[in-house]
Amino acid sequence: MTDAPGPVEPLGLPVLDRLAFERLTVAHRRELKLHCYRMMGSLHEADDLVQDTFLRAWRARSQFDGRGSVRGWLFTIATNSCLNAIKARSTAHRILQQPERPPSNGRAVGGPAELTWLEPYPDAELPDLVDGEPGPEARYETREAVQLAFVAAIQLLPPRQRAALLLCDVLGWSAVETAQLLGGSAASINSALQRARATLGERYPQGRPVQRSRSSPEEGLLLERYMRAWQTANLDGFIELLREDATYHMPPWREWYQGRKAIRDFIETVWGNFAGYRTVATRANGQPAVGVYALDHRDRVWRPHSLHVIEPADGKIVSLTIYVPPLGPELFAAFGLPPV
Repeated sequence: MTDAPGPVEPLGLPVLDRLAFERLTVAHRRELKLHCYRMMGSLHEADDLVQDTFLRAWRARSQFDGRGSVRGWLFTIATNSCLNAIKARSTAHRILQQPERPPSNGRAVGGPAELTWLEPYPDAELPDLVDGEPGPEARYETREAVQLAFVAAIQLLPPRQRAALLLCDVLGWSAVETAQLLGGSAASINSALQRARATLGERYPQGRPVQRSRSSPEEGLLLERYMRAWQTANLDGFIELLREDATYHMPPWREWYQGRKAIRDFIETVWGNFAGYRTVATRANGQPAVGVYALDHRDRVWRPHSLHVIEPADGKIVSLTIYVPPLGPELFAAFGLPPV
């Protein structure tokens, strides 16, 4: 907001300068960023769109009459900014898995895929869950709606349906409020919601994603064992942590693997590519995550290699999403992980 002028009368309140305006809006920054991330599937695009939202809010401050909430006004601007950004890019959604591609076996040979991949979201950037409680119309709990699998699923929705579902079922807005933002009638919003819910129902036969609990000692132990298996190259120990039907995705590579045997066969082909691994625990999308550093055989420097997002259930790992080079190392800074 470098172009802001001197004292003004924004938000229907007494005269406020630019710093006062920023104090008023910054309280909503994390919640807006998470909303933009859900819409876009991109951490970096979310950052840009939040900045764009605040700039647009500053420029349009005289249009705010003070009758609604600042939060609702900012979400209106942010949602429209996201919809415009989606229109301007080549694809309306990001993916964790290439559509219709069957699971692979053995060595990965396809090379990095020129596709638009869903990015993970640092827990350090999540809004406080008390302050971010959804409204009375919400169908999903906050912890469900940050999971990587949930964000991947809503990326399958057309942009307008995605926005309607996020506003109504995640934030708890009414159909009337959502219609005022997106245009059209409350009936058209309810129709869009029905179609969006039907699409999600194909991914979640029980009607919703598996409910994630808060961090527990059992989950902490699973994470420790996972990190130790990588650091000691203990393949048996690593495979033992997986559920029998576990999946293993590795954006931006096309290949993905399902089942203990297929994952083991693949890991056997890659662990020897480096002289060793070190791990740092973090969290992403409300799930345990690990930053993995690899030691090159040539220069003996520990460099960022991959970011692992883990989905545990009942003491086992049901899904691994491993962001490998070049995408993985590019995410380290956003998660506060050191460059070496």
